[in-house]
Amino acid sequence: MANNSASDKPKGTAKRGFAAMDEATQRAIASKGGQAAHQKGTAHEFDSEEARRAGQKGGEAVSRDREHMAAIGRKGGESRQSAARANAEKSRAAASEQSAKGGNKQ
Repeated sequence: MANNSASDKPKGTAKRGFAAMDEATQRAIASKGGQAAHQKGTAHEFDSEEARRAGQKGGEAVSRDREHMAAIGRKGGESRQSAARANAEKSRAAASEQSAKGGNKQ
């Protein structure tokens, strides 16, 4: 029976090439590629209409997940409620400070 060296290698998920590099190195290489494409004139640039369509498509994809949308709405409501409470607290503190300084002169 022949010994197949390819089957002797363990099948793992070791990262190779670009994936094995740290994030800073990946960004540096990607940046150089982008700069080269712009200099060459082959880089893609979105116009406003194309960007609008891309954003709309992404929004449609996100809004299909009802649980995610509910979480977003809940977080916004909580944020708004806490901001309203903070403003009310500031108003009360300012009013009590005002009355303490001036007193009730009649």
